[in-house]
Amino acid sequence: MGMPHFPGGIWLVDFEFHPAAGREGNPPVPVCMVARELTTGRTLRLWQDEMARLGGAPFPTDESALFVAYYASAEMGCFLALGWPFPKNVLDLFIAFRRHTNGKRVPAGNGLLGALAYFGLDALAADEKDAMRDLVLQGGPWNATEQRAILDYCESDVVALAKLLPVMRDEIDWPRATLHGRYTSAMAHMEHNGVPIDTEALAALKTGWHGIQQNLIAAVDADFGVYDGTTFKLERFERYLATTGIAWPSLTSGGLDLRDNTFKDMARAHPQLSPLRELRSALSQMRLSDLTVGDDGRNRCMLSMYRSKTGRNQPSNTRFIFGPSVWLRGLIRPADGYGLAYVDWSQQEFGIAAALSGDLAMMAAYDSGDPYLAFAIQAGAVPPNATKHSHKAERDQFKQCVLAVQYGMGAESLAYRINQPVARARELLELHRRTYRRFWVWSDGILHEALLGGRVFTTYGWQLFIDDTPNGRSLCNFPMQANGAEMLRLACCRLVADGVRVCAPVHDAILIEARLADLDAVVAHTQAVMRAASAAVLGGFELSSDAKIVRSPERYMDGRGVMMWNTVMEQLALHDRKVAHE
Repeated sequence: MGMPHFPGGIWLVDFEFHPAAGREGNPPVPVCMVARELTTGRTLRLWQDEMARLGGAPFPTDESALFVAYYASAEMGCFLALGWPFPKNVLDLFIAFRRHTNGKRVPAGNGLLGALAYFGLDALAADEKDAMRDLVLQGGPWNATEQRAILDYCESDVVALAKLLPVMRDEIDWPRATLHGRYTSAMAHMEHNGVPIDTEALAALKTGWHGIQQNLIAAVDADFGVYDGTTFKLERFERYLATTGIAWPSLTSGGLDLRDNTFKDMARAHPQLSPLRELRSALSQMRLSDLTVGDDGRNRCMLSMYRSKTGRNQPSNTRFIFGPSVWLRGLIRPADGYGLAYVDWSQQEFGIAAALSGDLAMMAAYDSGDPYLAFAIQAGAVPPNATKHSHKAERDQFKQCVLAVQYGMGAESLAYRINQPVARARELLELHRRTYRRFWVWSDGILHEALLGGRVFTTYGWQLFIDDTPNGRSLCNFPMQANGAEMLRLACCRLVADGVRVCAPVHDAILIEARLADLDAVVAHTQAVMRAASAAVLGGFELSSDAKIVRSPERYMDGRGVMMWNTVMEQLALHDRKVAHE
């Protein structure tokens, strides 16, 4: 399908802005805007005082017109700051470029300069662009010469859009492009809302963190005995593993694999390891100063839409509250009179795989409410009347098998996760293949089609190109991850349009906020929207969701981080008392 006709014009738009009060974590303050109609060349240049006097954009934003930008959620954030109604049709050339090159080598990156370079188009030099951006971020005041320079700089990006759109026109998936563009408006709302943070607890952590580290190590390490002062000792950890009977993955060199991702996987399989993993992660990676919290106590950062190959958001692990160690999520706390709900799809990947493959046994297992136990029953490993309490050990093994299949793990990796011989892991994987034959035919077909056709798609058109060194595990998992991203975007768009205060998308979950009196109703509505979004992506098959509700004055806590949070808070209190007596 070719480019649709827009009688109201095709408007190429760019804003310049800086964070309020010059502090990261605050909402944007629009500085200027330049808009150009593609066909006529009519150009509008507005400074911030001129924009502030308008009740809406100075060009059509109804169904008759097309709004074009590069990374349009930034422009939508400026619309939100100005109180302007959002455009009905948004084409984001960043999203279009990501879709066009996803999986391919992009030598100059995915930014506007990178897209221009990819197509061999001229652009403003990167160092000149950085200098002008720094001038904008100073926050003013700017003299007349600087204002003209900033407007010229802003217009240069509009000129770049005018070059880029014609060369990308035939590569754009027009039936879905404006659907993708709609997510930029929802993203602007979410980035504006942010996540409420307990700023007093955050300040206490920043002030006392270095003073409590040795005592924190001693408190956590009491159950492990693997530290010597502040040093993690490999030989002590090896003794701990031998004593507890935990089999640990090795590197090709033969030594233990101590990478954080390995620790993360092993802590999932052996929850008693979670405090140790959280301690190691906190000591090596935690940078509290990087967490961007605004003057109003809201964690705001770029949520980085469509950044991952699967199309998921990929915000900074240091700037976004859901990025660092899970125990730090205890900083999330609703304001007085409000509540939060973390609503996530239940076993989303299993449900997506069941629906897309059309495996009736797998779909029945999902609909049972406990697909792991249902798998064990279907495989004949436990009796039909088994429960998660009567056959906990068996359910745990079948759960790890399901997760191993989703992650593309082999028998050896599964054996580590269940702490069983490799032969038992092979048996479980074979039971999965026998029980869900249609799923495996479909999964193998996805891999073959991707390798032969050179790309793989979601039901809503997001695509991944296959390079010369394909990763079979990632390709098989792509339909689950990428279609999960599709339904998340659909749900967020609908919820924002319905007036729900969405704080953030978090992988397969949505964090929402509401007044306490409305919270239960808003949660029910959110779950209904998420069911509908899953059905839209999965041909009518609905995924259920779970809601973790936090009411003020409670704080949000991830179960995996509770012990570490409590230990840190205890050590901070002891440290504060010690300092007070000195």
